[in-house]
Amino acid sequence: MITRFWAEIITALATLAFGLVIVNGALEFGIGWDSSGPQPGAFPFYIGALVALASCGTLALTVGRKVAGNVPLDDNFLDGVRAKRVASFLLPLIAFVVLSVTLGMYVATIVYLVFTMRFQGGYGWLQTLATALITAAFFYLALEKFFQIGLLKGPLETLIGL
Repeated sequence: MITRFWAEIITALATLAFGLVIVNGALEFGIGWDSSGPQPGAFPFYIGALVALASCGTLALTVGRKVAGNVPLDDNFLDGVRAKRVASFLLPLIAFVVLSVTLGMYVATIVYLVFTMRFQGGYGWLQTLATALITAAFFYLALEKFFQIGLLKGPLETLIGL
């Protein structure tokens, strides 16, 4: 079981690492001012620095509350029931990402919606299939045709000429 203290520490460390990666990447583009205004890395640098600073604040407050004996930090954050609930959301999402890369975005969208609507939501087959197919068609028309943004294509999309 994970206590709230460790959940807060791990989250703060993860967001600190994220902020520092953003800061480091922004430095490659320059963060100062030139004749035309701020350089391209200025905004990401300050946002990354703000995220890193807030993460340090979270770490300090969490450790301070632990030292002071704050009881809610010792409460269970993730037990068996909660872990199952998180996994029921996270695992299909991971499968969606893997399917998007291997089978293409439209097939992955259909499979994901069918799984979540039918097996998690308990919707009927007609509702489920109609929603999944209409959603994939909408994404295709809106993104590929209207906005001309190509999404990941898999073997099925290539086979039918999308």
